[in-house]
Amino acid sequence: MNMKKKYAIVIVALISFLMPSKSAAQYTTIVNQAANLMQTAMMGGLRYRGYVEGSYTGGFGRLQADFVGISTVQGVQYADWFFMGAGMGVDLVYSKSSIPSNEWNFNRKVTTSGVMVPIFTDFRFNIGGNQGPSFFIDIKAGGSFLVGKNYLAVENGYINGGEYFMLKPSIGLRVPVSSNGKRAVNLGLTYQLLTCNYWWYNNSDSGTLNSIGATVSYQW
Repeated sequence: MNMKKKYAIVIVALISFLMPSKSAAQYTTIVNQAANLMQTAMMGGLRYRGYVEGSYTGGFGRLQADFVGISTVQGVQYADWFFMGAGMGVDLVYSKSSIPSNEWNFNRKVTTSGVMVPIFTDFRFNIGGNQGPSFFIDIKAGGSFLVGKNYLAVENGYINGGEYFMLKPSIGLRVPVSSNGKRAVNLGLTYQLLTCNYWWYNNSDSGTLNSIGATVSYQW
């Protein structure tokens, strides 16, 4: 077994370890697809591409939380204009909400910050070629998981550690930094939608965490 294949297996194992047990069954398909795509890409295909990305998004709307994250995507450049890959990241999420009163009898600690782990498929469309500056459209879709047993305070209630659907489209500018155009810096504007189970007092409801911000990534 070569080193690249070992790295792919380690990444998959890490994803499985970080996922809450109740989420594992529901997201088995996502993880399997991500594992297969990562392993294929990391075996060194001629069209392999990788990204590392940092992002910040600020919350807006009824339920608000801010996100600072870093992620990596490994995949295949199927054509000059189309890339598909699989990725995972780590997001620090925090809110400006006050911690709800203990009289609500929570059985877990409620905090104003936490860590979430997104696992997703990434689709990227390049507009204008790879040799010079060009525009891109990027769409990430998958699941995100609140790590740990704590609840996250939002508005007058909290969200728990369940699994949530994530959609994160971005548009931006791609600037090559190598003569062949394979390595590039990408600057983008992004919107993130994250579903959530929202609880307040003894009631529950489904909701969304909406946020908008910027991304910067390096492609190789």
